[in-house]
Amino acid sequence: MSDRETMPGAVAPEAPGSAPALPEEALRIAAGYAFAGPVLDLGALLWDGHCMPDARVRIPLPVLNRHGLVAGATGTGKTKTLQLIAEQLSAQGVPVFLADVKGDLSGVSAPGAEGDKVRSRAAEVHQRWTATGFPAEFYALGGIGHGIPVRATVTGFGPLLLSKVLGLNRTQEQSLGLIFHYADTKGLELVDLKDLRAVVAFLVSDEGRPELRDIGGLSTATAGVILRSLTAFEAQGTGDFFGEPEFDTAEFLRTAADGRGVVSVLELPAVRDRPQLFSTFLMWLLADLFHDLPEVGDADRPELVFFFDEAHLLFDGASKAFLDAITQTVRLIRSKGVGVFFVTQSPKGVPSDVLGQLGNRIQHALRAFTPDDQKALRATVRTFPDSAYDLEELLTGLGTGEAVVTVLGERGAPTPVAATRLRAPESLMGPVDAAGLDRAVTGSPLYERYAQAVDRESAYEKLAEGKPEHPGEQAGERPADAPRGKREREEGGSAPGGERSMVEQVMGSSMFRSLARSIGTQIGREITRSVFGTARRRR
Repeated sequence: MSDRETMPGAVAPEAPGSAPALPEEALRIAAGYAFAGPVLDLGALLWDGHCMPDARVRIPLPVLNRHGLVAGATGTGKTKTLQLIAEQLSAQGVPVFLADVKGDLSGVSAPGAEGDKVRSRAAEVHQRWTATGFPAEFYALGGIGHGIPVRATVTGFGPLLLSKVLGLNRTQEQSLGLIFHYADTKGLELVDLKDLRAVVAFLVSDEGRPELRDIGGLSTATAGVILRSLTAFEAQGTGDFFGEPEFDTAEFLRTAADGRGVVSVLELPAVRDRPQLFSTFLMWLLADLFHDLPEVGDADRPELVFFFDEAHLLFDGASKAFLDAITQTVRLIRSKGVGVFFVTQSPKGVPSDVLGQLGNRIQHALRAFTPDDQKALRATVRTFPDSAYDLEELLTGLGTGEAVVTVLGERGAPTPVAATRLRAPESLMGPVDAAGLDRAVTGSPLYERYAQAVDRESAYEKLAEGKPEHPGEQAGERPADAPRGKREREEGGSAPGGERSMVEQVMGSSMFRSLARSIGTQIGREITRSVFGTARRRR
């Protein structure tokens, strides 16, 4: 927390109970947040330089799947806002996904430290602050960093998302889609990058050129460009992110034994220098959830709230096809019960088609030092409903831990714009120590499931041995020795107390796995591709 806790010209916060009576306009704003159902409590109304602790600013729990935006300049308190919302969602049984770009959100798992600033903030907003840790799982892309490895197969990731991380232009993106189609129809499963590199190299070879001619619109020159892009990409050490076991995004939907939602924290500090990679991987996770989850309509609470940090990186240099896919996913995924909050420095980093779908807005302070900053400030003000505040002045004068808020009410209408002094998170506002983080990771029941990479026969080996499958044999099934998905685990289960039953022991044997893989290949499964071109396997 910062000592700068008041707006320009404001007096120091008054003692609890001594705040002046609310004027009529402030009463109108406060009435807009008087919801009857379950809510998240953000903080207290700021009016005319005073904190009005009994005028609560809140978000109805059912509208969290209507998406949102958390924006503001660096150092204004966005991360603490994410933590505050995540805690309250978890407490109400809603699972949360957090992308931790800076590495300071792991503290959500540990009780907070009470200090003068925390006590002061809690008193200002009439918060009954109690140090509390929340159930959390920690993940890392490819296992690089402190976390359970999150991997995707190249087949599952799909051509559209892969084109984004490779930096391909529109023509090359379309050509990569044709290569994926060829691999799908020939039964050449693309598990890791060497599989895709092998398929492209085969298509530009003397033996493969006849096959290449049958793929409409794909030239040898373009295939060569893609091959060089893949080689350069893999040389950057990105190979660990692709492979098996492929992560099952249903893991994000879990609740703890005490009924609280599990907070899934994807640790990203180790890949901060690869923003295109991690932002596109976040989109893959979201697309995977979109495909797998059933329609739930307007539920009483979200199935999951997904915080997409550094969101502007996702849209930088994106093709029209990619932007269209994002827009469609965001528009439709709310019917699956998933709320998405984009977190970024400025709303201008989010395309208008996406921004228009974000019904809940928490805007921290903006800077206006340059003409471009001033232009962005005016554009931000225009995205808010009419307000009793001078928003240009207010947004440049907010202190750390203060924000301008408007959300969707219980009937779906926007609430009045409210300047808000936010509550203090109850978990640790900072990272847990590395040793404690490693203990949490290795002690998780998910660690054994995903820790060890598996390299089985796929496109690379088949092409090296000259035995691609027949065109009628479709690739894409999850291998018999890969971890089962959540729903499969619930249906199959395991013996009480963690003991393996005789059936499980037989199924775990190398002979059974080899036989099951052979049968699975012979039967085949149809690959269907979702809105992002990510692969789905269907019996």
